Amino acid sequence: MKRFGTKSWQKVSEMDAIDRRIVRALQRDGRMSNRELADHVGLSPSPCLRRLKALERDGVIRGYHAEVDAELYGLPITVFIRVRLERHDEDTVSGFEAKVRSNDNIVECHVMTGQADYLLRVMVADLTDYERFVRRELQRIGGVASIDTSFAYGQVKRRAAFPLVPREG
Repeated sequence: MKRFGTKSWQKVSEMDAIDRRIVRALQRDGRMSNRELADHVGLSPSPCLRRLKALERDGVIRGYHAEVDAELYGLPITVFIRVRLERHDEDTVSGFEAKVRSNDNIVECHVMTGQADYLLRVMVADLTDYERFVRRELQRIGGVASIDTSFAYGQVKRRAAFPLVPREG
């Protein structure tokens, strides 16, 4: 039987405190060596590497990424867009979601409860770039009933590491 492998709460809850320490350590510094990771979580290198490989194999760890300064990269404006669809039939929803997945300016898309159906996080270079995005891309997606935009003018907190699971606190 696999330790993780599904997204059911029963399988995910089988991760123990050491597995979670490995994940949190790598979320903070994905470039640390296995020896550094093992020291950090209190294991010897061999069992640490076995656990790490199992976490990767089972999809708990899906990849490693560089954290990049958006402003220095040339995309200083973060926009949150709430989208409501006209209809919720399969064609409208799947068409919208396919267009969202293929658009590089949309860095996150969440299905929501409440008045909006989706919350998008979009990154653009400036207001002209945002207008182009809305007019040429977002408004052209079929079935969009409304678009409500908020611009982020600052960031109070950004964290890569997940919080502790309450029962392990």
